[in-house]
Amino acid sequence: MPLTINKEVFITCAVTGSGATQDRSHHVPRSPKQIADAAIEAAQAGAAVVHCHVRDPNTGEPSREPSLYRELTEYIRASSIDVVLNLTSGMGGDMVFGSTEQPLPAAAGTDMAGATERMQPIKDCLPEICTLDCGTMNFAEADYVMTNTPGMLRTMGQMMADLGIQAEIEAFDTGHLWFAKQLVDEGILPAPVLVQLCMGVPWGAPNDLNTLLAMVNNIPPDWHWSAFSLGQHQMPYVAAAILAGGNVRVGLEDNLHLGKGVLATNAELVEHAVKITEQLGAKVIGPAQVRRQLSLVKRTPR
Repeated sequence: MPLTINKEVFITCAVTGSGATQDRSHHVPRSPKQIADAAIEAAQAGAAVVHCHVRDPNTGEPSREPSLYRELTEYIRASSIDVVLNLTSGMGGDMVFGSTEQPLPAAAGTDMAGATERMQPIKDCLPEICTLDCGTMNFAEADYVMTNTPGMLRTMGQMMADLGIQAEIEAFDTGHLWFAKQLVDEGILPAPVLVQLCMGVPWGAPNDLNTLLAMVNNIPPDWHWSAFSLGQHQMPYVAAAILAGGNVRVGLEDNLHLGKGVLATNAELVEHAVKITEQLGAKVIGPAQVRRQLSLVKRTPR
């Protein structure tokens, strides 16, 4: 594969995520206001897109409460800072099995919801982009399985298309890209599609450049894509994604540190990504150009 540097790069900041990171860094935002403030600061630092989950304001645990999403988006939209809003639809597909001899009933931590319930915050808030985790996968945490059946993905993908929202395919392995192309072939998702390559998440695509290039080679040439990796690999993957022709994602969802023992803010991670991008001779583009590139429509809730 020839080196094809992306000369116009947009940065996504994944602001807080749904991992158990709330007690590992005081910078991880919890309340809708804190998440919105962190998103706005990331936008001021150079992020064109902010990818947002919500958390219980008291415990910091991940949540899919629609009212928290509405509060979050109202704060972001009320600010004077322009940014492309990307909300998750990934919550509600968590299956935690019991012992190997008695896997059912499901164990504590299971959170399974139907398509309409999972999509309720998206319907309420009408973000420009909405993630679609395009497959089922074992995660590193105990016997937790991220569950997204073909039927669930078809239904949720159709809901996104009907709402006029750009689906961002979160691909954790090559099979997820295969199914994303199937969704387009079936007329469920309109092309071109936006893809986020999720590298190094156990037990998905391994965190190495050969696998990254295999993933990139499975993306149709007219689609748009971005990539990220976790922890200490986050910043090297900023460079890797740009050199392979893509865009980049950073943020506290995927990495808590600037360096060994140094906790980061979302804005600081974005600032580092901007520096790397510019040092590679590329330009960081803003939300208006991203909207033109992806044919996004900025709307307010009905």
